[in-house]
Amino acid sequence: MALLVFSFFLIFVISSSSNAQPSPGYSPTSKFRTIDFYRGFNNLWGPQHQKVDQNALTIWLDKNTGSGFKSKIPFRSGYFGAAIKLQTGYTAGVITSLYLSNSEAHPGFHDEVDIEFLGTTPGKPYTLQTNVYIRGSGDGKIIGREMKFQLWFDPTANFHNYGILWSPKEIIFFVDDIPVRRYPKKSAYTYPLRPMWVYGSIWDASQWATENGKYKANYNYQPFVARYTNFKASGCSAYAPISCHPVSASPYRSGRLTQQQYNAMRWVQTHYLVYNYCRDYKRDHSLTPECYR
Repeated sequence: MALLVFSFFLIFVISSSSNAQPSPGYSPTSKFRTIDFYRGFNNLWGPQHQKVDQNALTIWLDKNTGSGFKSKIPFRSGYFGAAIKLQTGYTAGVITSLYLSNSEAHPGFHDEVDIEFLGTTPGKPYTLQTNVYIRGSGDGKIIGREMKFQLWFDPTANFHNYGILWSPKEIIFFVDDIPVRRYPKKSAYTYPLRPMWVYGSIWDASQWATENGKYKANYNYQPFVARYTNFKASGCSAYAPISCHPVSASPYRSGRLTQQQYNAMRWVQTHYLVYNYCRDYKRDHSLTPECYR
């Protein structure tokens, strides 16, 4: 009997330890300096729904409008991030985002790299959606490259750091310095190479945001509030000389992730990945050839 109890205890310990959050062993957030909001960004829309207090930005959505901001300069590579705190309660239909885009420079044929928090209903977790659009795949007939995650913490309780590393050879998405997704360049046709700006916003996406549009934004719960701080935007601007070397989010100057970072990413994708476009048999993967290369 004692042996049986010990066996169950050992199985419990192994199972618990395998689901414990690993350390990535490296902190990009601490390596790049925090920039003042007004030094790095401008309001893009909804100025009456945006305020800054001691470099902490608050934006909100109500029945009249949401709000968004944009970096003052475009980049051709870099590390971009912010600490974000989301609203609790009913937030269905509401998107809070941090992303790169050149939609204003290339309307109808733009590139985009997204971190989006999909609002939810009470008792259900937020979904973190990462996405990549290339050369107009986000315009007209949408061809998304979504990977969705549920988080291993409550994103409404405290600020957490979210980041995007974009280099000429790969895009890596980070949550609290843990790489959660790596999107390598496999061809010029499946990778964003044109300069992009950094954006953030809160807006109503009731048509699709929450359980494919099943639940809509309910303005009885307004305002819907998002808070940002610890802004990062470091790298090669579009105006930098060609000699500007892309920044790294690992200890290696090449940018290659360490084995510890890969192990942390594997932990996230094993336990918290809820959707991968490459594994969706309903999708036409002739439009996303990178899934098979």
